[in-house]
Amino acid sequence: MISKIRQFTSPVITLEPESTINDALFLMQKNDIKRVVIVQNNLPIGIVTERDIGKFLEYDKTTRALDKIPVQNIMSRNLVTISAEDEDIATQSSIRMDTFQISSVVVIDNEGKLAGIITKSDLTRIFSSLYGRTYKVADYMSKKIITCRKSDSLMFALDMLNKNKISRLVATDNEGKPVGVITYDTFLRNSGFFKANKSTRDYLLPNINAKEMRVGDLIQEELLTVETEDDLAIAAKLMTDFKVSGIPVVDSKGSLEGIISSTDIVRAYSEAETHFRLIKKDPHFD
Repeated sequence: MISKIRQFTSPVITLEPESTINDALFLMQKNDIKRVVIVQNNLPIGIVTERDIGKFLEYDKTTRALDKIPVQNIMSRNLVTISAEDEDIATQSSIRMDTFQISSVVVIDNEGKLAGIITKSDLTRIFSSLYGRTYKVADYMSKKIITCRKSDSLMFALDMLNKNKISRLVATDNEGKPVGVITYDTFLRNSGFFKANKSTRDYLLPNINAKEMRVGDLIQEELLTVETEDDLAIAAKLMTDFKVSGIPVVDSKGSLEGIISSTDIVRAYSEAETHFRLIKKDPHFD
């Protein structure tokens, strides 16, 4: 059973509910992950994501130190789980993620104990190897894009992420063409918290002059993009290879047309098996 689960799951990093936000941030950075599972007696009771922490840090107005705030104060308690014995664990996980709009599913054994975790990144990786030449980017991309200018402040970008409950913003130049992507991970990777070992809530922005910093100060110079007619599996492979969860979609002139994300890949994954079954029963179905 363990070998079967490992085909689909990511390594699980856990904490006890009494552990602190400081502990969670340290493990996320050390292990290059976006979430930790909270366990008690090896039973999963919650999950903390980088978005949970980002939202908390922007809106918490106290001066409490992060090493004094238990993760149980901010963890999500409504876990979505799947049995390790499930016959089609990847497809069923994709359906759960798409239905509940979540980024991971916790895998449990027959005693309810933690056995693994399946993330959008896992499903994106699997999709890229299974469903080549099946869909185009245009079939699943989102045309509703929330953007910011590279001249906008970091505080504005963080506020936009939180208010819109999204994971990324496409940064554009003055002509509206995409020049980068900024995410919670961007803030975490550039945070002064990890450079100066701070424990206060103001760690999220890079330094004391963060109010003066702009989005353009943090985004990478080279932007990864795809076009609408590209193979969706190729887009999924790019996400896996470059460890990103969203890629802007552009036209032949480089103008922004939409965005394709791991959320879209998961939706495609959840529908792919149904499509194949329909095609098998009715060759005329397309």
